Amino acid sequence: MVDILTLGKVTSLALVNSVNPCQIAMLVLVLITILMQNQEKRERILFAGLAFISAVYIGYLFYGIVLVQLFQTFTGLLRQSSIYIKYGFGILSMIVGALQIKDFFFYKKGSFGTEMPIWMRPKAKRVIQKITSPIGAFFTGFIITLFLSPCTMAPLLIATESLSQLGLIKALPWLLYFNFIIIIPLIIITLVVYKGFATVEDVSNWKDKNVRWLHLIAGILLFFVGVSLLAGWL
Repeated sequence: MVDILTLGKVTSLALVNSVNPCQIAMLVLVLITILMQNQEKRERILFAGLAFISAVYIGYLFYGIVLVQLFQTFTGLLRQSSIYIKYGFGILSMIVGALQIKDFFFYKKGSFGTEMPIWMRPKAKRVIQKITSPIGAFFTGFIITLFLSPCTMAPLLIATESLSQLGLIKALPWLLYFNFIIIIPLIIITLVVYKGFATVEDVSNWKDKNVRWLHLIAGILLFFVGVSLLAGWL
């Protein structure tokens, strides 16, 4: 039987990552790069997009497994302090959620704790612009996952701390589910561009126009998770 509380927590945290502007921006750069080099081969867009998304999925899964193991070890050593660890992550969730909500009202590119820092963006762009094939997109996805970590790590940390209490074997299906939700918007964007329903530029403009709302949605979800942890609802 599915644990409804765990399902709600994992789903909420995964949704925060799924609407993250960083991931959308990186995928758009990948699609633009492939499109410029293969304007007559639209299937390359599909393959490159899915390859990049697969690498992001696997990269975050690796992060998740490592974090679950670390939290298991850490909480095992400090078992009597586990309640304080839970409260600590509840407060962290509320702080990051508040920063996300702040970006709705006072948006600034590269905001601390919510977006990829400005100084990292040229490096990420240079890496992406070297992509020449779907295989390149796959390997680049792993590298970009490192660049994305500053603006995506908080929800993953909170989720894996909770899942670590289940043990790695039982936590693994939840990690697979968590990462699947993360990549759903990326899959949709790739298919929309591949099918010609919208151009890469349309997607990029939509992201820029709605970036504040993406932060607001992520912020509300994170803040609610934090309150729920402190109140003992999760």
